[in-house]
Amino acid sequence: MDIDEVLCDVRIINLPSRSAIYVWGYNQSGQTARKGKECHLRIPKSLPSKLFKGTGGENLRWLDVACGQEHTAAVASDGSLFTWGSNEFGQLGDGTEESRKHPKKVKLLQTEFVKSVSCGAHCTAAIAEPRENDGTSSNRRLWVWGQNQGSNYPRIFWGAFTPNTIIRQVSCGSVHVVALSEDGLLQAWGYNEYGQLGRGFTSEGLQGARVLNAYARFLDEAPELLKITQVSCGEYHTAAISENGEVYTWGLGSMGQLGHCSLLSGDKELLPRRVVALDGIFVKDVACGGVHTCAVTSKGALYAWGGGQAGQLGLGPHNDLFSCIANASDMLLRNIPVSVIPNGVQLITCGHSHTLISMRDGRIYGFGYNSYGQAANAKSTYAWFPSPVDWCVGKVTRLAAGGGHSAVLTDACSLKELCEFRLAENVNLSNSYIIEDVASRIGADALARLCERLREHSFVQGNCHCEEKEDSNEG
Repeated sequence: MDIDEVLCDVRIINLPSRSAIYVWGYNQSGQTARKGKECHLRIPKSLPSKLFKGTGGENLRWLDVACGQEHTAAVASDGSLFTWGSNEFGQLGDGTEESRKHPKKVKLLQTEFVKSVSCGAHCTAAIAEPRENDGTSSNRRLWVWGQNQGSNYPRIFWGAFTPNTIIRQVSCGSVHVVALSEDGLLQAWGYNEYGQLGRGFTSEGLQGARVLNAYARFLDEAPELLKITQVSCGEYHTAAISENGEVYTWGLGSMGQLGHCSLLSGDKELLPRRVVALDGIFVKDVACGGVHTCAVTSKGALYAWGGGQAGQLGLGPHNDLFSCIANASDMLLRNIPVSVIPNGVQLITCGHSHTLISMRDGRIYGFGYNSYGQAANAKSTYAWFPSPVDWCVGKVTRLAAGGGHSAVLTDACSLKELCEFRLAENVNLSNSYIIEDVASRIGADALARLCERLREHSFVQGNCHCEEKEDSNEG
């Protein structure tokens, strides 16, 4: 049997590109968009296009995805934003506080063309342009809603920026948000009890937005203003990359998540401070989790630091805590970046206690807390080292990780990739050997792995059911 016989009617030239969105893991509030028996989904499954009405059906394509503590948001290629999951703080943007297990378009943003989205623990932020924009200039504005954002509906937020400021990126933490302008300025707002707003002091209560204007490159020199190219918020800490590829961190550092040998303010760093252990290394991407931080260099090397009790650093089991005490020499290296993977890493994201990476060869790996399967295929509570996630077909374009769930976007642009998508949607136990054979002959490695994983999963599930039946008979 050749590939044409398997594909049947897939003989169209110049097919439009398509995307798949995979969501899996903890699903208590419906954040994986699954119902019924699939409460906590341990394996990635692509969400069917019928869940997303009015976005092109078979031609569905995705631009961005983000995970909060228990909610999810995704941006479609037509500029629509969909949200689902927990909603007790209005983070879904529908004006209610009722959780939802199915994706729904955010109506108040229908006049906007959404470009990107970020989810905090209980809030959401999106960057969008007015749809009536003639395309001659960029007018990317920030919209915020949910906990501490003043509304259950999306509202435009300028904060300390002027109304003509172009927003490049936004990142949400547990109780703070940081936005990056196109000219490299950061503004932060929210709570500041651990110095996560980078103002040089701590403060109680909700704080308004201010622009960060002091970055400590050298401790023996006065802080200076830098141009920032990327920012990431952890639970109570923040990290940013300068235009020179240097990493700056600030906020809570009690678990080593700031990457400094010692801290200047007890267990906190109140001003953005350069991670000197990465001196001379050009970092292109940084991601913050609950109490850990990861960075990817321009050469594809992965560095990680901070709390690793659940395996989220990918360095193996740790039974002790991390110390910032200067004389604790045996603990010292636990607070500075450690090389985890020497090369080949393309994308990185950090959840509360787990991490996902995609490699340049297209493979996905996860590590960290795995009680709901959010970090790895293996059925284990912790994934101590980078472990494969082999259920996703297509070119990986986005990764996202939340409190206990994960999401991946994949694209198909070529005819071969579109064929892989078509086969992946129809693979089952009875045809998995045939499809795997075809996949192997056309070099569709991800599809071949999907077929193999499907059989392994079904075998394990079958054994579990048999054991349960034997136990009940013995009882």
